Amino acid sequence: MANVFSTPKSTRDIYTISRLAREVRYVLESRFPLLWVEGEISNLSQPSSGHFYFTLKDKTAQVRCAMFRNRNRLLGFSLENGMQVLARVQVGLYETRGEFQLVVEYLEEAGDGALRRAFEELKQRLSAEGLFAPEHKRSLPTLPRQVGVITSPSGAAIRDILSVLKRRFPAIPILIYPVPVQGEGASQKIIAAITKAEQRCDCDLLILARGGGSLEDLWAFNEETLARAIYNCSLPIICGVGHEIDFTIADFVADQRAPTPSAAAEIAVPDSREWRQHFLNLQQRLGFLFQQHLRHLRHSLEGLTKRFRHPHARLQEGAQRVDELEQRLHRAYTTLERERFHQLEGLLTHLRRLSPAQCLEVYRARLVDLDRRLHASPQQRLEQQRTRLEMAQRALQAVSPQATLERGYAIVTGPQGVLLRKASQVEPGARIEARLARGRIRGEITKILDEI
Repeated sequence: MANVFSTPKSTRDIYTISRLAREVRYVLESRFPLLWVEGEISNLSQPSSGHFYFTLKDKTAQVRCAMFRNRNRLLGFSLENGMQVLARVQVGLYETRGEFQLVVEYLEEAGDGALRRAFEELKQRLSAEGLFAPEHKRSLPTLPRQVGVITSPSGAAIRDILSVLKRRFPAIPILIYPVPVQGEGASQKIIAAITKAEQRCDCDLLILARGGGSLEDLWAFNEETLARAIYNCSLPIICGVGHEIDFTIADFVADQRAPTPSAAAEIAVPDSREWRQHFLNLQQRLGFLFQQHLRHLRHSLEGLTKRFRHPHARLQEGAQRVDELEQRLHRAYTTLERERFHQLEGLLTHLRRLSPAQCLEVYRARLVDLDRRLHASPQQRLEQQRTRLEMAQRALQAVSPQATLERGYAIVTGPQGVLLRKASQVEPGARIEARLARGRIRGEITKILDEI
């Protein structure tokens, strides 16, 4: 056997890493066409480029995956870690790192994830239509005459319901509508049972129930057709499906939701012991009210007996009443007569004031007064004017130049008749003239003294 290490280097077929990665990628892509894989998402990364990178794993293995932007835009849900998905992939190799990877072309939820998504979509759509609205809920009868139970006849739910109904109110009859509660066609059988119960009108309350299970097991109660049948049913329906944490579309549409089948039976009928106690309380209250009513009637009878009087006494009382009214009438007439007399006197007084004769007397007196004042007015005004004239004369005489001259003063004028008020207005030798109270004198200035 030839030693491979002795082969000349020039004859060896040496692969570069890039070539090896490229050929491995070619082998993988050519060997594996598009195929479907199922797994759980982990290590999810969503960079700004819009591409998705994550790992698909099962219990023993995992593989890296890439879903590019032009593909993930078609997703109708958001990816999350832990989500179970079904992917259509192309097997390949990421040459830059030499890592085995799957390129995802299409992605959908798998298992409970897909069912949960369908559940939420149907729930939102029916809620928007108003199927869950409280105003459409029918009230439950206080005491149903017969209860219909739609469930599996062999499940634990029917045993629990019958036990609770028997314990709470055994007198109420129960009618069972046996139906399958899971599997294909179960929802149609349940719808047929609801329709039959509504047509027969044997019951005035229905219980729709089954025990717990997975979302897939309870899926018959998430069908849209069943939801609309419950909504359109004229009978009130209590839905007790699954455990307390389980919710179905039927729970939201039903008139009352119970967390369990046993709780549905508790809601459906009252407690007979409470009703018995209630009846006893009503009996006691009725007896008390009856005795109270009898006492009231007795007191009323006693009061009527006391109020009853002999007709003769009532006639006497009537006669006394007539006399009293007659006296009141007489007093009222006298008072009215007095008031009318005073009113008449007032009107006469007012009439006298408005009489023409009295008005003439007033005007005659005013005429006499005016005549007297007319004759006295000229003489009085003459005296007033004479008095004013004398006062004016006295005032004029007090300020007249003549009066000043009478007191010994003189009016001195110089040459050319200039009135002299100071000594500096003339020279020695000038001729002056002085006007006295009686006559005039002329003279010549011989000396000028200092002015004061």
